[in-house]
Amino acid sequence: MVERFNILGLQIHNISMNETLECICRMLEKERVQTVFTPNAEIVMQAVRDASLAQILNNADLLLPDGAGVVLGSKILQRPLKEKVSGIDVARSIMKKVMKENIGFYLLGGKPGVAEKAAIQLFQDYPGIKIAGYRDGYFKDTETNDIIREINAAKTDILFVCLGAPKQEKWITENKEKLQCKVAIGLGGSLDVFAGTNKLAPEWMRKAGLEWLYRLMREPYRWKRMLDLPRFILLAFRVRLVGSKQNR
Repeated sequence: MVERFNILGLQIHNISMNETLECICRMLEKERVQTVFTPNAEIVMQAVRDASLAQILNNADLLLPDGAGVVLGSKILQRPLKEKVSGIDVARSIMKKVMKENIGFYLLGGKPGVAEKAAIQLFQDYPGIKIAGYRDGYFKDTETNDIIREINAAKTDILFVCLGAPKQEKWITENKEKLQCKVAIGLGGSLDVFAGTNKLAPEWMRKAGLEWLYRLMREPYRWKRMLDLPRFILLAFRVRLVGSKQNR
């Protein structure tokens, strides 16, 4: 059993990247659908404000710390997580690990055409990978059952759901009992990165925990949402201070 730390109400697994890959490989041996969610500081703050979202995230089989902010918050709270385990890095690593093992991936999300571009690029990046199918994220609720039938008919093992948070986590949870894949992972905008229509921050910025700055420079309209990062840090300090006073 992997230890879980309470980070502002979310029970996040204290796990390394290598341990995460081993865990997902074990999931592929089981029959039921297992869920993997990757909250960053912004999503943690959404969960602080939305108890139903917090419950969805805490019910995940694997809840990973996606972002340097979450790891920093864990240190402030004196529950230090091992390392940042970002969703896109998990996706890349698991595809590399199983690309020749006949494991079927289904790509769900993105604007029309993005999932297809992502599939084409992934074939090039991971020779031998099995893309069981793909579908854009612009669909009506009434189309969900047809999409699930398509995912199941394609004999999907790992489902990448890239609808953005918290929509993707809610979609996976609502449809979990109908899905026949082994693993369902919420991956935000990863398909855009795979397709080449969006770029990750340079590696030095990712290592320095400055991905938020890169996103802000590229997408300045996101500034209001990004205020949740300083809110997250301030709340972590407040929780620690309250805890310290109670322990006196």
